[in-house]
Amino acid sequence: MLVRKKRMRSHSEDRHLALAMATTAGILNTMALCAFGIFPSHMSGNTSQISAEVFSSNSGKLIFLIGLVSAFLSGCTIARLITLLGETLRIRTIFCIILILEGVILATASLFESLFYSPAHNNGFMITMSFIMGLHNTISTQLSNGRVRSTHITGTLTDVGIALGTYILSFIISGTLCNRYFAFKQLCTHLTTIACFLSGCITGMLLFKEYAFKAMLAIAIILIIFAATAILMTLRNVKNFKKRSTIV
Repeated sequence: MLVRKKRMRSHSEDRHLALAMATTAGILNTMALCAFGIFPSHMSGNTSQISAEVFSSNSGKLIFLIGLVSAFLSGCTIARLITLLGETLRIRTIFCIILILEGVILATASLFESLFYSPAHNNGFMITMSFIMGLHNTISTQLSNGRVRSTHITGTLTDVGIALGTYILSFIISGTLCNRYFAFKQLCTHLTTIACFLSGCITGMLLFKEYAFKAMLAIAIILIIFAATAILMTLRNVKNFKKRSTIV
């Protein structure tokens, strides 16, 4: 599910992707909320708040919010650039490499906070988290061709409404061009994404209350292991394919 294949991705693969990426996104978002009182991936809210801070005297808050939005955008841009480079070099596991990069950055930041926590570091840590969320969302969006957005629940809810409307219409209008099967599969994928994000949020709150930044470090390690395992499995499959081709 972390490797882009030549054939079209199945809805099952997208749902597995949502299970992994949306759940971890929910966990990390809620951990950041518990620690600092703000979501690192809520760009709609952060951008709206920028407009409010423009008319206030708190320039520090304005700069911080601009930093959050810029960091998220930077994460998206860098993930896309790495993806294009990987596609040019024909690296099938390029998304795994980006996920490992995300895990390393998250592990480093979490370990630093665990050892040297200080309120003075809060803004820098949140900007780092926003950058990580940009990477995270871009991985799932590119892999699924936009069907799975791990952090963008507003967009996913919109997709649910579209798929549900298409599905309902297929029963009302006979001979409609609506593809009932396709709409149903899309609806299941989007609902899975939302359910996984929600369950991740609940899990993240429980974990952070119990283990603080150590829980965030554990999530980083899981992401790294997850991506590394996908790389090893891909390499093994390629090796087995070459052996069979040689025998034939």
